[in-house]
Amino acid sequence: MGADIKKLRNRIKSVDSTLHLTTAMGLVASSKIRRAMEAMNRGRDYEAAVRGAIEPLINSPECRRSPYMRGETGGGVDCLVVIAGDRGMAGGYNANVFRLLREYSEANCIPVGKRACDRLGGEVCYAESFDYGKALGLAIELCRGFAEGRYDRVGVLGTHYHSMLSQEAQVRWILPLCADPSQTGTHVASAIFEPDEQTVLDAAVPEYVAGVLLSAVRESFACEIAARRTAMDSAGKNAQEMIDGLRLEYNRARQSAITQEITEIVAGSGS
Repeated sequence: MGADIKKLRNRIKSVDSTLHLTTAMGLVASSKIRRAMEAMNRGRDYEAAVRGAIEPLINSPECRRSPYMRGETGGGVDCLVVIAGDRGMAGGYNANVFRLLREYSEANCIPVGKRACDRLGGEVCYAESFDYGKALGLAIELCRGFAEGRYDRVGVLGTHYHSMLSQEAQVRWILPLCADPSQTGTHVASAIFEPDEQTVLDAAVPEYVAGVLLSAVRESFACEIAARRTAMDSAGKNAQEMIDGLRLEYNRARQSAITQEITEIVAGSGS
């Protein structure tokens, strides 16, 4: 009986230590979520602004000869920028990304986020510190590979934010650019492109790709923080319930041990 009581006491201490850890990680995630959400919204706004700037060019017949708008297969492979988390303990966040990645086993992958770098290899690139300079450098490399025909498609495998409780891993294809059939041939009357529309589009595409990459990384990072906070809240509640159950079991075992000792004492004095 004494061994059971000691085992329960050690178990309670172990779960209580885990509870302190999950609480601390939940507080850290809560302190980061507001800034991560603000960065995600700014990234979305920037991507929308850049997309709006090149939209008239994409729909212009003069730009159909652009290497970024080819429709046929170039004999290369798909290239995916895979965005995962910098840390674990975020529920199914990283697992969902890698599960979706299995559907693109033949793609050439460029990892962003420590967990993605650890899994896919390459120099560690943290999602939290991913800035516009890194996005532009990566965008130029991707655009060069696509224009040269080494890549058939260029996309981003990241996580889309729906709400604090819902995030979804998904693939977004960036290149080739696709014109809107309903808008083909339309122009902005006040816009004059020099030296010509295709040259302007070709020069603007790396900026657009950089905007998409930066927005995707910021959104995925916000999803990681939201998933971690939700996971830590759930783990904290489960740990507290486990502690309550163990304490009840501990008190029962202790009461039973005391009752047994009293019974033995009474029996001994009677003899």
